[in-house]
Amino acid sequence: MPKAQSSSQSPRPALRRNQACLPCRKRKLKCDAGRPHCTTCVKQWKTTISVPPPVGFVHPTEPQCAYDPVDGLPLAPDTGPLEKIKALEEQLNQLRNQLRETDPPAGSSTIQSVRSPALPSLFGASSELSPGVIVLPNVSLATTRAGSTPGSSPNNNKSYSIKLSPSPPQELLISGWSSDLPSPAIVNHLIDVFFKCDPCGSRILHQPTFLAAMQLPPYHSTFPHIALLHAICASASRWTSNAATMTPDGTRRDKFAEFHASKTRQYIDRTMASGKDIFQVMQACIVLSWYLYQEGRWVEVWIYAGFQTRVAIPLRLNYPGTFSVHAANGPGEYLPPPRDALEKEIRRRTWWMTILFDRIVSIGGWVHAVDERDIGTELPLTAVDFELQRAVTANPQNISQEDMFVVHPLGYTDSFLLLIKATMLFGRVTDYNVRSNLREPAAITRNQIPFFKPGFAELDKLVSTDFLESFPPAYKHFGLNEDGSIDTDLYLAHILPHATVITLHNSYVDFSDSQSLSALRCVDSARAILTAYYRLYGTSLDITRLHPLVVICWYLAAVVQVQLCRYFIEIGDVSRETTIWGEINVLRSAMMVYGERSPIGTRQEKLLQGLMSEIVRLTSQMEPLEVGVPLYPFSRETAFGKPSPTSAPLPSGSPFENEERSPNLRSSSRAETVNSHSGISVSGAGTSRDLWSTSPSDMSPFLAGVHASGYPRP
Repeated sequence: MPKAQSSSQSPRPALRRNQACLPCRKRKLKCDAGRPHCTTCVKQWKTTISVPPPVGFVHPTEPQCAYDPVDGLPLAPDTGPLEKIKALEEQLNQLRNQLRETDPPAGSSTIQSVRSPALPSLFGASSELSPGVIVLPNVSLATTRAGSTPGSSPNNNKSYSIKLSPSPPQELLISGWSSDLPSPAIVNHLIDVFFKCDPCGSRILHQPTFLAAMQLPPYHSTFPHIALLHAICASASRWTSNAATMTPDGTRRDKFAEFHASKTRQYIDRTMASGKDIFQVMQACIVLSWYLYQEGRWVEVWIYAGFQTRVAIPLRLNYPGTFSVHAANGPGEYLPPPRDALEKEIRRRTWWMTILFDRIVSIGGWVHAVDERDIGTELPLTAVDFELQRAVTANPQNISQEDMFVVHPLGYTDSFLLLIKATMLFGRVTDYNVRSNLREPAAITRNQIPFFKPGFAELDKLVSTDFLESFPPAYKHFGLNEDGSIDTDLYLAHILPHATVITLHNSYVDFSDSQSLSALRCVDSARAILTAYYRLYGTSLDITRLHPLVVICWYLAAVVQVQLCRYFIEIGDVSRETTIWGEINVLRSAMMVYGERSPIGTRQEKLLQGLMSEIVRLTSQMEPLEVGVPLYPFSRETAFGKPSPTSAPLPSGSPFENEERSPNLRSSSRAETVNSHSGISVSGAGTSRDLWSTSPSDMSPFLAGVHASGYPRP
């Protein structure tokens, strides 16, 4: 018989399902559901702490006893599910009432200025939140396209602060606004800054249509893709954030921009796998790529340049009208025909910005992803026709026309179109250099005459004279407008051909030959780039607003000056060496000023310092990196008279007056030989022009507005 239970012991009440603690349920032990710790867990804990812990370990300070959460409701045997639901509803109503009481009254402004201090912190909840900041969990709204977040990210379990409009936060969540974006007011401000300041990615978007689409609900089919909004936030932060920091190696750290750049990358990765929203994500990739280019992140730049071109080809953007009728029944999912003229022009501009980016990132001498022979898309319309949606016929020009670089039709020419042509011309020179040297048995020597190579003379004539001389009269200036603004596209279109000339001739420069046409071309182009910079310096314009490719042009001009400085050091011409040092330092200063906003300037200046290490070691200057161009009066009579003892003389006359200074110097008639065989002549001078003879008209632009130290005046 079972033993009778003692009357002194009361029976233990039976526990309901899931009322026992989690450790006891896991180990299948008896539990009395005691609070805060059950008896079984207390005994286990006491047994554990009775033995000294191993080296490097400590015992827990209390029993590890936990229960299933019940949202703060006490566990009681007489509490049923209906009572729990009722209590939860009452608690939710109380929280809603408290939230309404804390909301600001209608009409009050809680959105601060979007200048840098007000940009939200997107990494972790700050302990010092300003008024009007509400901490929301980083969740995705999968109910709408604009609010969905692709995949998971390391920040999914974190919270961040976000500025909200005066309307209740639940209204933003219900409307489908992504919790990964700042408030609509901040996003609209960043979009406005993007269109005003960005000289690259903004060319692919139609601003009036884009701003109108931003007024629609996020779940609307024409609302901008969230990937594009993230890319715009990252790009615009360059001009709105003062919280960014610069490391000694030139890297720019901006948490706000990095957060939105990472979000854009997530959408790009998802599109690579699924192909969903491929055209919109491609546009976001273009904006992100220009942001990365200005940051000087070359590996990511090359990766996304390849992504853009590989995506654009299957979309048939390289066909006339951005659509191929021959591929209608072909495999794969291609874009349907454009619905209207505006969509067709947006596709055109997206294609050409992709091709421009491909040409620009290949400046170092890499093969382009898309050959000119595979481009059938006509050039885009002018910016005015695009913005106003004028009903005009398509641009009659395309890359296959031989006269595209020297003929600029009226009504189909503006600064952006000239920049497209200048960039394509640069790409043509890159292709020529890569293909002509690909199968060469030996490396190029500087004593070679390149004009004998097939196609070189024609390409030289096009890039050095014909293209710039063909500019319409309205575009002959450098883009400096009378109202104090600058046309960044036109400014770059004027100096990019000179950088193209340097790229074409730099391998054949021989400064020891006073009649070397390649040396003459490079020196003239470097001085033309300097002239353009001094023109800009004479104004109060911010050079950091220029196209980032301008830094590469400055760098190429500085490379020529470094080679010329080395030559002057070798022949012992201290006076002209001092002048060249000043011009090098002016270009270095321009790069560093640009680097204050875009790290590409700092990175290129660091790269230039590596090239300068040898001449810094060889020079007799005490502080060569501090030497500046001497400041001369502006009059013709005094600017080129006898120099004062305290200033370095300007280059004048021939450095070869005394041939005993360098036994390696030789008198050559190579210019006449080239001229007799190929008909090449130096623009603005005869073939007998001395390489180092400089007229006052040549040098006066270099001295106008230059401080005595060689750096721009503050």
